[in-house]
Order: sequence, then C-alpha cells, then structure tokens
Amino acid sequence: MAAIICSTRESQEEWLAEFKRQAPDLDLRIWPDVGNVDDITHAIVSQPPLGALASLPNLTHIHSLWAGIDHITRDPDRPTNTPIIRMVDYGLSQGMMEYTVGHTLRYHLNMPFFEAEQAAGRWSWQPPPLSEDRSVGILGLGTLGQITAKQLLSLGFKVSGWSRNSKEIEGITSYAGNGGLEAFLNQVEILICLLPNTPETTDLLNAKTLKMLPKGAAIINAGRGELITDADLIDALDKAHITGATLDVFREEPLPSDHPYWQHPKVTITPHVAADTRLSTGVSTVLNNMKHLDKGDALSALPGVVDNKAGY
Repeated sequence: MAAIICSTRESQEEWLAEFKRQAPDLDLRIWPDVGNVDDITHAIVSQPPLGALASLPNLTHIHSLWAGIDHITRDPDRPTNTPIIRMVDYGLSQGMMEYTVGHTLRYHLNMPFFEAEQAAGRWSWQPPPLSEDRSVGILGLGTLGQITAKQLLSLGFKVSGWSRNSKEIEGITSYAGNGGLEAFLNQVEILICLLPNTPETTDLLNAKTLKMLPKGAAIINAGRGELITDADLIDALDKAHITGATLDVFREEPLPSDHPYWQHPKVTITPHVAADTRLSTGVSTVLNNMKHLDKGDALSALPGVVDNKAGY
C-alpha cells in the first residue's frame, strides 16, 4: 500500500512532513513524483490536477483535505466508483464553529452599525436585543451545521435549520425540503450558509429567496460561493432589505480585484479561512481512516463518506 499527496493549494511538503512525523513507516509520495502508479491505493488531495486521479489504476480511496469535495468532482475523468472521504476533523469543525459564531455575534451586537457611526463621528444609541430574542438560522445541518447550531443554542439564541431531509436535534427547529424553505427563511434574522455545492443548492439564495428573509436580515456564507447569486445579493444590500453580508467563499477564488463585493460598504470579505484544515489534526484524521480501511472495516463506519447520488 502506498499513498500520494496531491495538492495545488496547500504546501505538499508541509503535509508530507506531518505525515512522516505521525506515521514514519508510511510509503507516501508527492505528486507528480509518484514512482510506480500501480503501488498507489490512497490519494490525499486538495484541488488535484485534472486527470491525476484517473492515472492511478489501483486507487481504492480518495481522501479530501477539505470538508468540501467539489475540488475533486470537478474532474470529469476521475474514477467515479472510487469512494471519496471528505475531511471530518476536530480542528476544521472547531474553526468553522468559531468563525460562524463570531460573525453571528458581530451582527447580533450591531457592530457594523456602530463601526459606521464611529467612522462618521456620530454618537448613536442603538442597544441590541438579548440573544433569546434573536433568531439565527443555518442552511445545512450536517456535521458543521450541527456543531454551530448547538453552540449558538448554548448562547441563548433561537436556532433553526434547513436541510434536504428533516433532522431531529434537541432545541433546534428543523425545516426540510423545498416545501420548508420559505417558512424557514421567513423567520431568520441572521442566516448562516453551510451547504455544499450541488446542482440543487446552486443559486439557492437568489432574488426570490432573499426577499423571503425579514427586512434587515444578515447573511454569513461559509459554505460555497455558488449558493448565492451575486448580483441579487448586491441588489438586496443596496435596497437595504439585507443589512449586511459576511462572505468567506466565492464562485471564483481568489476573488477578482474588480468584483463589486470588494468596495461594497455592507460586505465583509474573508479569503476562504472559515474552516481551514489544521496539519496535525487533519493528518491524524486521514491516518485513522486509512488504518480502518486497510484492515477491512466497513466504509459506512467512517465519518465523511460521500454519497455520490447526493453529491456530498
């Protein structure tokens, strides 16, 4: 058994060093210097070059270094019968929870308003409500969504979530499917987007659905840029239906320098940092998954195994 690291974003050498520290006997190779391709059974990847995975005839498993998998599925030549295991990792989950909860508190405490008033030299008295009087909704109640929801619940917020199928999570109101989307959006003051990019979620937040949110709602998108129709969000911000948007993910990354988001006074941009995979915990997660797979444990026993039909 041998594995490769194949990444076009993170430093492959840094990942190799951490793998060697935790598993010094592992036969691990860096793309494209893989030696005999017949040896390779595991691919550990982020944004692998098109065609790279298809060149490995004995590949049994693909391990994503990210929570998302569209950087893998974008390759039309990938081996579609090879299971993909996305990253389900403490460091990544904790980072996402801290990001989304932090920006939720920023909007809850009216900080964008106070920052604008400070810049204008105005003393404006506008105290925020208590958390128990604020409704926060999460689009996507998977692993990351549930961790975030539970933390927000512990802070006293009214928390709801929307997903493809109904979820039963204590203290959290669950909405599901196309029939539940409008009712969900109607009552959300701060909307957190954590959905993956699939044909069903592309442009889910558009002119029609953005109007379903109450006037003055705020949006935090740490899922995928394709979830939002950019022009429709900008229009909703300009018309003050949406009070602010914090965006960590975009259709094109890096975000082009001439994109209107950069200069928009109601948009906060972060460069896809909400859920970065940490070296130490990410490597530990991949090694644990490989160990279980190589000793014959059922694939279904692992967290993060991708449902090819659902796309995540």
